[in-house]
Amino acid sequence: MLIELDRIYVIPLGGLGEIGKNMMLVRYQDNIVVIDAGLMFPEEELLGIDIVIPDMTYLFENRDKVKAVLVTHGHEDHVGALPYLLREIDVPIYGTKLTIGIIEAKLREHGLTGARLNIVKPRDKINVGPLEAEFIRVSHSIPDTLAIAIHSPVGTILHTGDFKLDQTPVDGEVVDFRKFAELGEKGVLLMLSDSTNAERPGYTMSERVVGNTFDELFGRCEGRIIITTFASNVHRIQQAINTACKYNRKVAVVGRSMINNVNIARELGYIAIPEGTLVDVELINRYPDNQLVIVTTGSQGEPMSALTRMATAEHRWVSIQPGDTVIISATPIPGNEKLVARTIDMLYKQGAEVVYGPATGVHVSGHASQEELKIMVNLIRPRYFIPIHGEYRHLKKHARLAENLGIPRSRIFVVENGQVIEVGRKKAGVIGKVTSGRVLVDGLGVGDVGNIVLRDRKQLSSDGIIIVVVTINKETGTVIAGPDIVSRGFVYVRESEQLIEEAREKVREALLVCEKKGATEWASIKSHVREALSKYLYEKTKRRPMILPIIMEV
Repeated sequence: MLIELDRIYVIPLGGLGEIGKNMMLVRYQDNIVVIDAGLMFPEEELLGIDIVIPDMTYLFENRDKVKAVLVTHGHEDHVGALPYLLREIDVPIYGTKLTIGIIEAKLREHGLTGARLNIVKPRDKINVGPLEAEFIRVSHSIPDTLAIAIHSPVGTILHTGDFKLDQTPVDGEVVDFRKFAELGEKGVLLMLSDSTNAERPGYTMSERVVGNTFDELFGRCEGRIIITTFASNVHRIQQAINTACKYNRKVAVVGRSMINNVNIARELGYIAIPEGTLVDVELINRYPDNQLVIVTTGSQGEPMSALTRMATAEHRWVSIQPGDTVIISATPIPGNEKLVARTIDMLYKQGAEVVYGPATGVHVSGHASQEELKIMVNLIRPRYFIPIHGEYRHLKKHARLAENLGIPRSRIFVVENGQVIEVGRKKAGVIGKVTSGRVLVDGLGVGDVGNIVLRDRKQLSSDGIIIVVVTINKETGTVIAGPDIVSRGFVYVRESEQLIEEAREKVREALLVCEKKGATEWASIKSHVREALSKYLYEKTKRRPMILPIIMEV
């Protein structure tokens, strides 16, 4: 890729055509600035995978050019990949106080110390080589969220981050409309804008709407109230605590990530909890049901989350009981709908009343809807426009909105992860592609699970495994012992003795053919056994289990 001196380049490594693992690079000459480094939670077909992070090969190949990581806010889909980046590149990180607090805790979990963490405030400016980064306050579903303007000799690039235009935010910190208008007046070369809610008409409701709903629900609930929301939604948690205090209820916080985030936010002054309000979950049985609120994790129906364990009567301290009201103050992330529905069903079976869904007013989005997206485009009036953060249909819808507002179609680019967009004062376009994609993290393994391992896992999960054990005389090639057949996830051996015996016979026949042919290579013998057994089992069962021959020589 030829780097022109009078051009600036943007390279998305994640967050385009998908929800999550947001990562954007801005390159000017030999200086690369990274905006966000997020993760994505695995889809159902990624069996056993813990998280998904961006493929950062391009960054690692250009590590000497990486000057800074600028973080818009503290959500996992924007900071979750930082530990994996910092293991390879020692680079300064800039974010607001709460964001840096969340990052610090995350790095501690990964055993990383000594990271160069820097706190910035809205309207601060920092120099990164020949570039200047300016931070601008926006509203989102977590406090201290920023948009970032990168000023370069070529022009200004504005990255909105995740945002909505909340006119009545819980903390009173309104979007910095004046700064956006000022940027638009001076001229913005390229605007990269959040597309998550580009399909939704109108405006996204204010976070205060949820507080009003809580007030109404708390006023009529006579039993315990259990609220689940995203652990990072500090404003939502604050509103739950405020309403609990109003109705003289104690608050217990449950779930590791919820406890961690509440502690971080409290230490940094983002959550105010009156003295005597918090109680340990171990002590909740000392209080009457009408004096308790439990704030917990599990809004996405995660199998090991606190709420799911409550719903299945497996939680150590909290069991759902008739009279409980469970408020699910979140919407399912795409792909989690079934998990959430299953959790709601289990809660009802335990006798709880469940309040959920957009019509109830217990959740509002943290992302701008169409009218807000239009306002932002009209404030900035950029020369070039790229929709980011969303699945492909969201990007296309956002691009169409921008076109309807008068930005020429030739200056709007709907791009994919890995594409290199070259931007000059008079011309812009996609000029190439760098390595991109997803890296799967499974336990301590980073990237060691690929398509072949996933294919095997899918086969094991759908049809099971057959293990064939045979002992052969290495001099004569004759069978000394076996074949023994072990089945897991295919058939129950005790109820399928005839099938297993016939399978043994097929293996013996295959081994006899190999012996007559004089085949002595293990690979050849295993292949014959696998082929003969696979054909027989499919004829008998219409299933294709994984067949694993084990041959021992004596």
